Amino acid sequence: MALASYKTVRQAAQDEFIINKSRFIGYASPCATEEEALAFLKRIREKHRDATHNCYAYVIGENAGIMRYSDDGEPGGTAGLPMMEVLKNRGVVNCCVVVTRYFGGVLLGAGGLVRAYTHGCAIALDAAQVSVMELTARVLFDVPYPLWDKFSYTLQGLPVILENTDFQTAVDATLLIREKDREDVCSKISALSDGKIESLPTDSLFYPWPET
Repeated sequence: MALASYKTVRQAAQDEFIINKSRFIGYASPCATEEEALAFLKRIREKHRDATHNCYAYVIGENAGIMRYSDDGEPGGTAGLPMMEVLKNRGVVNCCVVVTRYFGGVLLGAGGLVRAYTHGCAIALDAAQVSVMELTARVLFDVPYPLWDKFSYTLQGLPVILENTDFQTAVDATLLIREKDREDVCSKISALSDGKIESLPTDSLFYPWPET
């Protein structure tokens, strides 16, 4: 049975920091397959051919079926594994993270490396915006004009996203509603209008909702 939700990153992004003159650049990208993860890794390696290390970790599959990581020349267990632990602790899948290091001439020690690569992975995920991919219904509501203001006000207190509005003979409002919330949301909208607002589910998809 397919999962009702899973966490991944919304977009490809990067962030960086410097510690003891070494520059660390964290990259994260959504990757639906291992081929996409390896292609992302290849792009970062080509971009930073002159870097001292390009360490990585990726998790593929909604059930985390594929998990790979590499220290890329750093002492064993100081880079790839700490990055993987960040992914596991955040529950993020279908994602690849690469942390590039330009050595600054000062040794960090094993503990310092673990902290640096852990931080590099964490800031990359934050930049890429960890989101919860939840099974979501796209629902069309036919709202009579006299009820539009009341409908709009009610939406502010409901767990929905107003995706589109089309002003015709009535207002066609398209909402994104998590499947787990759909029955309750539709019930509340129906109650506010005494059943005058009709709804029609048009699509079902996985949509990235903000991590709470």
